[in-house]
Amino acid sequence: MTTKTVRLDRDGAVATITLNRPDNGNAINIPLARELYEAAIQCRLDDSIRCVVLTGAGRMFCVGGDITCFADAGDAVPALLEELTTHLHGAMAQLSRMNKPLVTAINGPAAGAGLGLSVLGDIALSTPAAHFTLAYPAIGLTPDGGATWLLPRLMGLRKFQEFALTNKRLSAEEAESMDLVTRVVAAKDLDRETGAIAGQLAQSATGALGRIRQLVLDSQGTSLEAQMEAEATAIAEAGAKAEAREGFAAFLDKRKPDFTRC
Repeated sequence: MTTKTVRLDRDGAVATITLNRPDNGNAINIPLARELYEAAIQCRLDDSIRCVVLTGAGRMFCVGGDITCFADAGDAVPALLEELTTHLHGAMAQLSRMNKPLVTAINGPAAGAGLGLSVLGDIALSTPAAHFTLAYPAIGLTPDGGATWLLPRLMGLRKFQEFALTNKRLSAEEAESMDLVTRVVAAKDLDRETGAIAGQLAQSATGALGRIRQLVLDSQGTSLEAQMEAEATAIAEAGAKAEAREGFAAFLDKRKPDFTRC
């Protein structure tokens, strides 16, 4: 799928979603938010896609919302923001709940809603040129894109409070030290490293990986007992799947499992 503001490319079982407004820093307007939602739905529903990569075109990952559009909207900005966040949050929900892993390749600076998108990946790889800013206080807005849910859980409440209220900018190295990104890789190696990880995940037991993703997300709001009950249900259900049968057989045969056949 190729549209004006989002690209969806395939390389075997790996799909790559690229935010595609490089001349605008991949700023999020209504068309981009809508097309990102459509791409996310397609990735979730297509069982032949076993891993998804999210990245940006050009030198930026995503600078956040398109402030020019906000200013031009005048008194209609509340309706514009509600429509934009409806599509954006729908896309993020699809990407976070799909039954397959997500890798974010953070090719440059991420701010505002772009920050939420950048840290959404199960594995988030960043170049040294990237930096991370919440940005909303500088324009008199409050966060969206899941920032107030995702970031405190990744970096800790106290760190997030200072980060959010002072509009602090974090370097890629600082973001790595605060667990906002998995690791920093050289810009020249980002595509290769992303491809290697995505390829490895696509060969894995993606059904099991998808269930792990859900258990991790749901654990934030459950008690230990409730989480263990969910784990018991999940492992029993996984045991009935073809992935488990292949995993058992490969272990006993002393060979590498081929989960792509499942």
